[in-house]
Amino acid sequence: MYDNLYSRALFFKRMNKHFLDINDLNLDELEGIIENSLSLKGNNKYSEILKGKFLGLIFEKSSTRTRVSFEVGMTHLGGKASFLSTNDLQLGRGEPIEDTAKVLSSMLDGLVLRTLDHQTQLDFAKNSSIPIINGLSNKSHPCQILADLMTYYEEKGSIKGKKVAWCGDFNNVCFSYAQAAELFDFDLWIACPDEFSPKESLHLPNVHFTSSVEEAVADSDVISTDVWVSMGDENQAAKRQAAFLDYQVNESLLDQAKEDVIFLHCLPAIRGQEISENIFEDPRSRVFIQAENRLHVQKGLLIELLN
Repeated sequence: MYDNLYSRALFFKRMNKHFLDINDLNLDELEGIIENSLSLKGNNKYSEILKGKFLGLIFEKSSTRTRVSFEVGMTHLGGKASFLSTNDLQLGRGEPIEDTAKVLSSMLDGLVLRTLDHQTQLDFAKNSSIPIINGLSNKSHPCQILADLMTYYEEKGSIKGKKVAWCGDFNNVCFSYAQAAELFDFDLWIACPDEFSPKESLHLPNVHFTSSVEEAVADSDVISTDVWVSMGDENQAAKRQAAFLDYQVNESLLDQAKEDVIFLHCLPAIRGQEISENIFEDPRSRVFIQAENRLHVQKGLLIELLN
């Protein structure tokens, strides 16, 4: 349907889309972003495609990969990006989100938000005439999952019908994995202590919960995890570290998966807790390729939404 990246971007130009959750875009759009991101990796063919575009970033939480990848990505594509600290904005002095969103919509071409509460992103999107991109909220982290999927596509091809094992906390990244499982038609097995499983069932046929990490990783194509104590959960640190002791991803756990399994971690990581000390050096780890792919898939997403 699309002859090249430009025609695809022009097709969606008239559609002002937000990206607050992975399922805000359909499968064709998401796979198109991944394919375009793979073509962007290692070349600058589209270095002027977002010339004249300006991206804002408002973060209520700290960030390394998300902030840098969006700022560098915009530069690579010919646009510009600006980090807008909440301490410097009038938001920090009580200006309503509605007012801020309308003003920024008149000046920016897109806005990336990293917020404590997902509702903040919904409020921005409701009052914005520009695309709003979720750079992480307490609910979901769709940009991270795009990078994870890109990493698998780059390594193995389509993830349809594959088994993905998540070991540890059902957090925002895991929630986005659950949404992706339905869209991309892979099976997601979540190994999590019962007390930290979702209190309400997701009712997603491709998502399976178990308290057994061995059951989750058996015959899996991908194993992924995250820290046991996410930003905002620090007051539960001791409880969480005790509850997740048996859910560490280590070399012996990888041995229980498929021979060609790949290991992913969204970073930052705490060695000796959710992962063993040297697992990043294991030949099955793709963690730093995955981290680099944040840049490339962000570029694909920006072209999709801003061009």
